[in-house]
Amino acid sequence: MILFVAVSARMLAQLARREGHAVVAVDRFGDLDLQELCPSVSIAPDLGGRGGMAALVEVARRIPADRVIYGAGLENRPDLVARLAAGRTLLGCSPRALRRVRDPAQLGASLRAAGLAYPRTLAAGEATTGADRTRRWLRKPLRGGGGRGVREWRGGPLPAGVVVQERIAGLACSAAAVGDGRSATVLGISEQLIGRRDLGAHGYAWCGNLSPPRLPAVQRRALADAATAICAHLTGAFGLRGLFGVDVVWDGVRAWVVEVNPRPTASLETIAAASGTRPFAAHLEACGGRLPRAARVPAVAGPPRSAGKAVLYATADVRLGDTRDWPRRGIRDVPQPGERIAGGRPVCTLVAEATSPDAVLAGLQARAAALREELHDRVAVDAVA
Repeated sequence: MILFVAVSARMLAQLARREGHAVVAVDRFGDLDLQELCPSVSIAPDLGGRGGMAALVEVARRIPADRVIYGAGLENRPDLVARLAAGRTLLGCSPRALRRVRDPAQLGASLRAAGLAYPRTLAAGEATTGADRTRRWLRKPLRGGGGRGVREWRGGPLPAGVVVQERIAGLACSAAAVGDGRSATVLGISEQLIGRRDLGAHGYAWCGNLSPPRLPAVQRRALADAATAICAHLTGAFGLRGLFGVDVVWDGVRAWVVEVNPRPTASLETIAAASGTRPFAAHLEACGGRLPRAARVPAVAGPPRSAGKAVLYATADVRLGDTRDWPRRGIRDVPQPGERIAGGRPVCTLVAEATSPDAVLAGLQARAAALREELHDRVAVDAVA
């Protein structure tokens, strides 16, 4: 039995179940399709913050399972990962690796020493005097994820727990890789969808991925080469194990590392659909010290199909109707029938495949618009009621 613990565990559970593994999940949402996949426990998301993640771990510790995998949210809490792993085999990066690779100072120093690109990043106390105001800057939480809390910074006081990072112009992308603590194999590269209003997202909020990125072939090849070098360096320098992701900005010449996510990333199901890779099997092999054979990275090989996912956000408070047919409509992370979703919160995930990333995006946009109309009707009905 493998235990999954994450803010949202549906994708991990689905990848594992497709490959025949017995799993149990603990997450915040308790989505309908997760409950259909495997035994699961949901902790209400309104607990939030540090207490919310601690609550997930406390519940998970009482579940009998000999192996555990953590997902999004816990990469910021190495202390909780250590508690979660007590008495079990941890399939993923160690707490020590988390502390080091999530520290911007250590990450930046390591990348620059290897000749790799990392934007200038300043602690809150350094920013007011050290930031060149002729450049553009982003304010980012140290314990963030998914673009939450990221915003433009043009000066002014900063609270503790944030950094200021130079904003690099280019295409936001993500590399998904597996490491054995010494070397890495890149499984695929995707373009990130950020702050798209047609999906109800704002600012720098992550709202999906396209694989491969919408780049000319020569640039996809250069990006893949850069990602391979970056992931190999990070694995050796920080001892990364299992699936991990690296967020980069591609400026047309260089890949600038902006964040490392030392756990399975949301792009995996997109990359798996586009390239036919088996990311969960790769994770288990790498955690056991055996890297899968180097794959032809989809960004280079040009997969026979493209794939994508889009997270649809609620633009107003909404009470859903019957969602039981949503999985058959290609909708994932499905809320329970009658569930209330607050404005600004994710409603569900749409997935699609086509012959090109542009066609995938067009299909996702059309489906998002249709579902948004359904949600708008629900808002109207709820207001009348």
